[in-house]
Amino acid sequence: MNPAIVIPTFWGRGDNSGPLGWRGPFDRSTPLDAKDPQLEACLASLDQVDGVLRVIVLLAASAEDEPRARERVESICAAHPGLNPLVIGSQEASHVEHAVSRMAHHVAGETVSLHGYGAIRNMGLAVSAILGHDVVVFLGEDRVATDADFLLKAAWGLGSLTRQNLRVLVKSGFFLDEGGDPYARPNSEWSEKYWSKAADFNRVMERAQMEAPRITRSNHLCGGCCALHAAAWSKVPFDPYITRGEDLDYLLDLRANGLDVWFDNEWSVGTQPAGEQASAPALFMRDMYRWLYEQRKLDVMNARRDLRTITPESLMPYPAPWLSPQVRKRAFHTALRRFVTGPDRLAYLKILTKGRYEADKIARLTSSRYLSFAMVWPGIVSALWRDEMIASAIRLTGEVASALSATAPSDPLEETGEIPTVGESQ
Repeated sequence: MNPAIVIPTFWGRGDNSGPLGWRGPFDRSTPLDAKDPQLEACLASLDQVDGVLRVIVLLAASAEDEPRARERVESICAAHPGLNPLVIGSQEASHVEHAVSRMAHHVAGETVSLHGYGAIRNMGLAVSAILGHDVVVFLGEDRVATDADFLLKAAWGLGSLTRQNLRVLVKSGFFLDEGGDPYARPNSEWSEKYWSKAADFNRVMERAQMEAPRITRSNHLCGGCCALHAAAWSKVPFDPYITRGEDLDYLLDLRANGLDVWFDNEWSVGTQPAGEQASAPALFMRDMYRWLYEQRKLDVMNARRDLRTITPESLMPYPAPWLSPQVRKRAFHTALRRFVTGPDRLAYLKILTKGRYEADKIARLTSSRYLSFAMVWPGIVSALWRDEMIASAIRLTGEVASALSATAPSDPLEETGEIPTVGESQ
């Protein structure tokens, strides 16, 4: 295997949300003048990890903020030359975007870019394809590797067959909070009765933690700690049209294409304190867009004969309750209760009178866009695979420091230059 660790990093000046929080900044970001940026601790933890070949850092920042953010990120990466860091900012991303636009000119929106959670993930996959990495390990910048075997655990079982003769191509780990707890903290406030997912999520997590096999089929994908084999990600892209929750959405996309996510109960990462977050109304509005879009998109996928039907029963106890039409009532009751209790009453009044209708309208209009993009994705990856011209352009400006010399792994990829098939990863 030839794995790359991909770390998206988000920088900005705080919450500059657009109207009702729609598709502007991200949920949280690192301030440009941060004294202890999360990325530093994340990379420092990887210095202790065995077998790191390359770390790809995806820099997401506004055009106005990117020069300062780039300076900070390059300075941080330069302190960790052994990780062979490669920074992908707007300049490097433009080479990839131009190549993708030629192959997907009829597809709406930014599908492979540094804007939007799903598009950023696709950028990480695209860069990995250009550099010939057959395994992508996504690590959140707010996470830290806690032992030297982090990468070995990520690769453990990947590409192998289960007892049911199913191939493990996508794995999820989990994160531990400051107290070493893998479970979410329930919110018992009256206003959150219909919007708290902690109890449902904890039932999924408890079952996965208590299962006897180390790897089990999962209804959860931890985007900050997951490993993807090219035999999966070269066929199925992330959804660039979803506002947040692109990791759980990817699980549904994989399942519709006959693939599963597998949970590894011995692979975990630590958690750092959260950075600056967007406002509560902005996060709520993005969540509303997310769930209304997800519910309609699932209906569209289930109507396709060439895709596997995803039943509510297969998604119990989570996320099934959030993928039914009842999510509209959940959103309404939550916005109403937050309006009553405050703060931010004016923002929730706007959501009640306008935002929820706008979210439903956009969900109806965009729910089928992903399938158009997904159809051309395999061709995009095939065309980008080991593209030396783009690779040279990216390395020219993106490489921060030379890595320590490492012995190239024995992998059929190194000889053939082809995208690895399922049978090549053992």
